[in-house]
Amino acid sequence: MGKLTTHILDTSAGLPGKGIRIELYRLIDDSWELIKTTTSNDDGRCSSPLLEGDAFQAGQYELVFYAGDYFDGQGLDLPEPKFLDEVVLRFGIADPDQHYHVPLLVSPYSYSTYRGS
Repeated sequence: MGKLTTHILDTSAGLPGKGIRIELYRLIDDSWELIKTTTSNDDGRCSSPLLEGDAFQAGQYELVFYAGDYFDGQGLDLPEPKFLDEVVLRFGIADPDQHYHVPLLVSPYSYSTYRGS
């Protein structure tokens, strides 16, 4: 059975993005519904999959990473409003029998993602 996982790397420091709040939404009937809130651990990962088992279904999803709060906690002197605050990633799950890994590489001024394994 498949699952959904993520991790965060602070590319400006070369360290895991620990303590970042993450929200997971699913598009249901044209509305984004919150299905999980969690926080990244010391390794920048979630302690368990975001979705697995019967909860892991085909559909459209959205991950919201609260990167601005994280960078505030790092003591960086950033302008207000921040260039990046909440990083929103929208993606589709086509085959719930596969592992979907959606990492975030983030700095105060850029981010990237990809489908990992």
